[in-house]
Amino acid sequence: MRRRDVIKGIAGSVTAWPFVARAQRPTLPVVGFLSGGQSESWTPSSPLGAAFRSGLAEAGFVEGKNFTFEGRWAGGQFDRLPSLAADLVNGSPAVIVTNTLPAALAAKAATSAIPVVFVVGEDPIKVGLVTSLNRPSANVTGVTNFMNVLGAKRMELASELVPQADGIALLVNQNNPNAEVDAADLRAAADALGKRTVVLKANNDSEIEAAFIAASEHKLGALFVNIDPFLFNHRELLALMAARYRLPTIYPLRDFVSAGGLMSYGANFANAWHQSGIYAGKILRGTKPTDLPVLQPTKIDLVINLNTAKALGIDVPTKLLARADEVIE
Repeated sequence: MRRRDVIKGIAGSVTAWPFVARAQRPTLPVVGFLSGGQSESWTPSSPLGAAFRSGLAEAGFVEGKNFTFEGRWAGGQFDRLPSLAADLVNGSPAVIVTNTLPAALAAKAATSAIPVVFVVGEDPIKVGLVTSLNRPSANVTGVTNFMNVLGAKRMELASELVPQADGIALLVNQNNPNAEVDAADLRAAADALGKRTVVLKANNDSEIEAAFIAASEHKLGALFVNIDPFLFNHRELLALMAARYRLPTIYPLRDFVSAGGLMSYGANFANAWHQSGIYAGKILRGTKPTDLPVLQPTKIDLVINLNTAKALGIDVPTKLLARADEVIE
């Protein structure tokens, strides 16, 4: 009996070994992600999601192998971001990466301990994310595209493309906290060129079409689309409406032009997300945010869709075509 008891005990111990081994496996670090937009834009197969993960891979991190991904998306409801940020922080991720300024501000407010890597279009010093670009303070660093401060240059380019347009519309998502500031900046740029402006608002499909109808009724000669997750996700619809109402439309990102838009002027968004992935990887390896300077675009691209210009009856000036970094034909 005693011998059988010993054998049973050994067998029980052997059976338990796999469970002990599993329990002792190290937990993978978590890369948290906070966005004001939709989750569909950040899947591994999406352009921006792929760019972000390629940056992490360049730093030596592959999802499921040596890190896990945990995301929170506001779906355009920016007032949800503080609670989503708090929920993400409660999970103690190793780093939080943010998309949109409201998300960056929410993450910064939610934690002073967990590193935060932002991608924004604004001047990060002006909006209070950091006190220095070269040596960010505390736990926050990232990438700025200066998307939201290029309005004056876009206005100049639009004036070259459609000089007869004396009235300019600005399409914004009224739920985005950036909308009011961006509208004010564009008005100032338009005033300097002697052009009137009308702000149009949209945060659903029907409002997008209503905005184009309003632009037509106001006899506005061109439309500017503001940088915003909702408007970005509806770039095909925007191109369709611009074609239907024959309204020259200017965009902040190349993605809009590749979807059929007329012209864009801005930094390479995919590159920004690649860089944010590299920064997240460096932080996972132990680099402090204060040792990672805020990155700025080294090149701003002018992209023109010549097919769209022809469909709208616009003869693109030769000088403008010569300055374009890319012409889609």
